[in-house]
Amino acid sequence: MQGASQEPEGSFTIADAVTGNWVDTAAPNWMKPYLRLSRLDRPIGTWLLLLPCWWALGLAMLWSGEASWFDAWIFVGCAIGATLMRGAGCTWNDITDRDFDGAVERTRNRPIPSGQVSVKQAVIWMALQTIISLGVLLTFNWAAIGLGVLSLLPVLVYPFAKRFTWWPQVFLGLAFNWGALLAWTAHSGSLGWPAITLYATGIAWTLFYDTIYAHQDTEDDALIGIKSTARLFGNSTPQWLLYFLVASVALFCFAVVQSAGERSVASLVVALAAPWAFGWHLNWQLRKYNPEDQAGLITLFRSNRDAGLLPVLFFAIAILL
Repeated sequence: MQGASQEPEGSFTIADAVTGNWVDTAAPNWMKPYLRLSRLDRPIGTWLLLLPCWWALGLAMLWSGEASWFDAWIFVGCAIGATLMRGAGCTWNDITDRDFDGAVERTRNRPIPSGQVSVKQAVIWMALQTIISLGVLLTFNWAAIGLGVLSLLPVLVYPFAKRFTWWPQVFLGLAFNWGALLAWTAHSGSLGWPAITLYATGIAWTLFYDTIYAHQDTEDDALIGIKSTARLFGNSTPQWLLYFLVASVALFCFAVVQSAGERSVASLVVALAAPWAFGWHLNWQLRKYNPEDQAGLITLFRSNRDAGLLPVLFFAIAILL
């Protein structure tokens, strides 16, 4: 890994990185390009990958009526796995998009197009993260392990989606919400319909937040021929965001009823408050949406961490009732 650039601190800071993040301010210079490949200077993606896992674990415990110390490990293991696999997936994305990234203002400082890391070094870094995450996966049951291996398929396909479809956000949703299937299965031992409904919830949510995010790059994307829902919807984006909001909340409510419908009234009511709070936050984002406000777009995108944490809180309370 010693081939990484030794440029002065801050000279390769990524445009949409969190200001004052620990990678830019505290990490050793030789590690910074690799940590940026993994997006550890931009943790929102890890949260968006992790939160469907925690939703599914909460709903699985409501469904089974059981909670164990192993569920605590699933909770922690999903966090570790989300960090590692998000890092591996982003590294793969940067390998495949290295030519495109160099042509986009927001991404031209990424480690590969800026020459900080070679493709060979990036492949080694990706493999290392994947191997460590496999170690976490192997602590789960065989059904969950199988789902974890299958998750590599949408991860491998996603970077190419923007080349052949106007809906690459669907492929991102397929990859980013796979944890809902995996975490449910890690708890219950098999895949259930509530997990599939929750998976669809997450895909609708991904269409919502990543369409907002993609509006940062519409001009550059048009110049280099990259497709996205942001370019497809254009001025109709608010209407489409409303569709995705309604779909995600409706599906979320259905997943809750499927999971907690036979529990006490108090438990069900609290669990149903989760999609209500989630939908309230998405509606706030929709009201604040302004495609001309670049800083506002990234702020709204990052706020989805809070939107996704709200259901986790309500599910935790519902499990105790």
